[in-house]
Formats: sequence, C-alpha cells, structure tokens
Amino acid sequence: MRCPFCGHDEDKVIDSRPADEGAAIRRRRECISCSKRFTTYEKIENLPLLVVKKDGTRQPYDRDKLISGLLKSCEKRPVSTSQIEKLADSVELQIQNSLRREISSREIGEMVMELLKDIDEVAYVRFASVYRQFKDVNSFLQELNDMLNKK
Repeated sequence: MRCPFCGHDEDKVIDSRPADEGAAIRRRRECISCSKRFTTYEKIENLPLLVVKKDGTRQPYDRDKLISGLLKSCEKRPVSTSQIEKLADSVELQIQNSLRREISSREIGEMVMELLKDIDEVAYVRFASVYRQFKDVNSFLQELNDMLNKK
C-alpha cells in the first residue's frame, strides 16, 4: 500500500477489524518511512455474471428470474420455498465455483433440472417442458421415458 502522505510503499498494519457488517475489512496502517497513519478498506470484488441467451445476447444474471421459474414449476407441489432457495443457492455456487464470468442459459437450465429431478419429478417435467420448449406430446413423452429409464 502506498502512503498517501509521502508515497512510500512500505507500511505495517496496526489494527484490523470488520467493516460494513463483515463485507469489508478496515485496516489502520502506519508508514515505515514517515510514521504517519492512514486507513484502508478491503472488499471482495464482485464481478457481474453475464448469462448468454440462446439468441447470443448477454444479460446480467438475475436470481429472481431463476426463483420465479422454479416457483412456477413447483406450483401446487410439495416443494417448500426453502428447498427452492437452497436449489438456487446450489446453482449459484456451481456457477461461482466455475470461475467464469459468462455462462449460457442452457448450462443454468441443465443445472436446475439435475437438482430439481431429485426434489420433485413433476416440477422437473414442468421446468423441462418450458426450458426445452417441447413442441408436441411425443417430445414430452420422450422426456418422461428417459426419466423412467434412468430409474
């Protein structure tokens, strides 16, 4: 850290404590050269995650959009809101762990379907029917047969 008073780039940390409700760290520093003290703040850098849509356009990731789709799929099903929240958390964690700044909507849909299949099969089929844009009953039946064969 460069001293704001003399420009020297060596200092020592005198005190560290959480700031902004744990979202940052406040550090009191003392310059080795001029002995003046100054404060710095460290925050996690959150880079925006972009979703690449089927048509190639990019838009910021929106958790509310994911939750909304899950709520529609799980409507009138024995799936709690906490299960939906956990599923969304799990998808977000997978995305963050990939360390990528862009992800396709297809990949997000596949992650959701993989997790939703274990929670509720009817909700899974509902989500898949919208996500995969079933054109007719045959494509719907094919998805059901695939699901039954995997059991």
